[in-house]
Amino acid sequence: LVRMQFLQILSRKLWSLEMLFQIPFCQKQFPYTCLSTSACVYSKKKKGNSYEQVDQEKYKNLVHSVTSYKTSAQTPETILEEDNLLYGPPAKHRPPIKARTKTPKNWVPLINPSKRILPVSSDSSIPMKIGLQRAKMPSVTRILQQTLSPQQIFYLERWKQKMIEELGKEGFEEYTKNLFLQGELFHSALESIFLSEEVAARDQGEDDIMAGYLSSVEHVLEDISEVKALESGVHHETLQYLGLVDCVAKYRGQLCVIDWKTSEKPKPFLQNTYDNPLQVAAYIGAINHDANYDFQVHCGLIVVAYKNGSPAHPHFMDPDLCSQYWNKWLLRLEEYMDKN
Repeated sequence: LVRMQFLQILSRKLWSLEMLFQIPFCQKQFPYTCLSTSACVYSKKKKGNSYEQVDQEKYKNLVHSVTSYKTSAQTPETILEEDNLLYGPPAKHRPPIKARTKTPKNWVPLINPSKRILPVSSDSSIPMKIGLQRAKMPSVTRILQQTLSPQQIFYLERWKQKMIEELGKEGFEEYTKNLFLQGELFHSALESIFLSEEVAARDQGEDDIMAGYLSSVEHVLEDISEVKALESGVHHETLQYLGLVDCVAKYRGQLCVIDWKTSEKPKPFLQNTYDNPLQVAAYIGAINHDANYDFQVHCGLIVVAYKNGSPAHPHFMDPDLCSQYWNKWLLRLEEYMDKN
C-alpha cells in the first residue's frame, strides 16, 4: 500500500518519473548505439593539421587565434545591445564639441572705432615713409622670435644644424648674410618701381638675382595700385609695439598691408609662411591705431617671390582671416610681456 501511494505521487510529476526510469533503461536498452556513435567518430582518419608544424612558442598567440576561431554568433541586434550597455544610447543630432579657443586677456580691436578718417588730399599719390622711432618698445619681429613654440624651435634648430653640416659654420653665416642682403635689395628694387625711379646700377651677379625676383612678382604688380606707404614705421599706441611695414597699397581693389618675402622653396599655401600672417596682422593693427596714418586697413597680402623667376605666390588675407591672426598675435604679445 505504501509503495502504491509512492508511485501515485511520482506519477503526478511526469518529469520526475522520466528521470527515474531514463538512466537504467538507457544503459540497458541502447548500449550498442552509444558505442557505435563513439566508434564512428574515432574511426575516421585524423586529418593532419599544418599548424602543428609551426613554431608553437614563437607564434603562440597567432596559432591559438587561428585554430580556435569560431564564427561570431552575434547579430546586429546583440551588437547594438552591447554597444548601448558599454557606451549608452547614441545621442542624435548632437553638435561636435569644439575645442575652446584661448582669448587674450587684454583684447584690443583690430579696427580702431575712434579713428577719424580724413578726406583724400591732392598729394595722396606720394607714398608715406615715416622713420622708425627707436623707442623703448619691442618690435614685431623681436616679439615673434622670442615666443616661438617648442616645435618651431626644434625644426628651426634642426634646419640650422643641417645647414652647418653642409656649409660649415662660416659658410652658414655667409649664407644667412646673403639672404638678408638679397631681401634688402629686393625691397629697394620694388620701392624704386613704385616711385617710378630707375634701379641703381649694381654688380652683374646682383642684377641677375634681382631680375629673377622681379620677374617672379611681375604678375602680382599688375594687380597693385594706389600705394599709400613704403618702408614706413608704425607703432601701436595702446599695445606699445612697433614695426616697419613693407608696403600699404590696394591689391585688386582692397587696401592691404603687403609683406614681400623671398624664398628658395615653393610656398603655395598660407600655412607655409609660418608666422608671417601674424606679422601682417600686427602691422594692420598698428596702422589702425597710429595717429600718423589717416586711413585704416582691413586686409593683408603676403607675396612669396622666387630667385629662379617662377611665378610668385600671393596669399590674400581677408578681414575675417586677419581677425583670426590678430587674436593669435595678441596671445603672442601677452606671452612676450609675461616673459619680460
